[in-house]
Amino acid sequence: MIRKKSPTFLAGVILTFAIVCITFTFYFWQIFFSPNFALQRQEGYVYIHSGDTFKDVMHTLENEGLLHDKLSFAFISKILGYQEKVKPGRYQINKKENNLTVVRRLRSGEQTPVRIIFNNIRLKEDLAKRLGNNLELSHEEILNKLNDPELTSSMGFDTTTIVSMFIPDTYEMFWTVSAEKLINRMHSEYKRFWNDERLAKAEAIGLSPTEVSILASIVEAETKMNDEKPRVAGVYINRLNKNMLLQADPTVVFATGDFGIKRVYKETTKIDSPYNTYMYPGLPPGPINIPSRTSLDAVLNYEKHNYLYFCAAPDFSGYHVFAKTYNEHLRNARKYSKALNQSNIR
Repeated sequence: MIRKKSPTFLAGVILTFAIVCITFTFYFWQIFFSPNFALQRQEGYVYIHSGDTFKDVMHTLENEGLLHDKLSFAFISKILGYQEKVKPGRYQINKKENNLTVVRRLRSGEQTPVRIIFNNIRLKEDLAKRLGNNLELSHEEILNKLNDPELTSSMGFDTTTIVSMFIPDTYEMFWTVSAEKLINRMHSEYKRFWNDERLAKAEAIGLSPTEVSILASIVEAETKMNDEKPRVAGVYINRLNKNMLLQADPTVVFATGDFGIKRVYKETTKIDSPYNTYMYPGLPPGPINIPSRTSLDAVLNYEKHNYLYFCAAPDFSGYHVFAKTYNEHLRNARKYSKALNQSNIR
């Protein structure tokens, strides 16, 4: 005799099944859609290097302490096929994001660009390091490109003047950018800066864009006062037009390689270097720093005057005192020298 299941039993089975379904549904909803990233701030970044495997990605996330539940992240990654499609890059992760959103972003290679700012850079090596600190590229890889005669020539420069191609600004680019694409991007930005108007101004002065950059680097080193830069540029334009030695102290400092020098003495100006404008006429062979846009435009829009000399103001304001004659300049220089001595600046 077969006994019929009681309604109570059937109801219990149905209820149990429903609970199991709800539980699993809730669990799967959680691992897909619940926040799973431990961030102190609202957003953070994960860096995945070229050649990294999914195991490396998990190692990075664990080392950075970014995951609440690593098993659920690995599970979603497997379901979405990310474990076999790891793409390098810099990826932003927001504090309240879930596994599904982040895995999809990583799988698609949807990088967040890095913002690169370079200013106050003196040497080509410094430029390479600044860029290398913000990109997957090593500074050695970047420096090798900047020292490649064939590459620099194709851009219209040589290995000495190539730094003038880098116009200081804030640039966005992917962390995984190649050295070639980086150089090409900077060349495009350079050509954008040197529009028809600026090219016409350079031609009117009788300087090439590279020569403007070299002179602007001297102006940049002479004064940090933007409103004074066109006047300083005017002094050097006047001296060039009169075939006078530029006698720019910053070029001598650059020639020595000792950037801690605070005073340039007569014996220092005797160093034999093509960058020593006390010894060699005209502009030095390359920029002594990467000049700012304000310094570049100061040269292109130099102040027209009759000054041939200037020295720092004795009040240490950062400004300079200008002179038309050498005797007037000597008087100004003596005042500044006296102020230095009184302040024990050697």
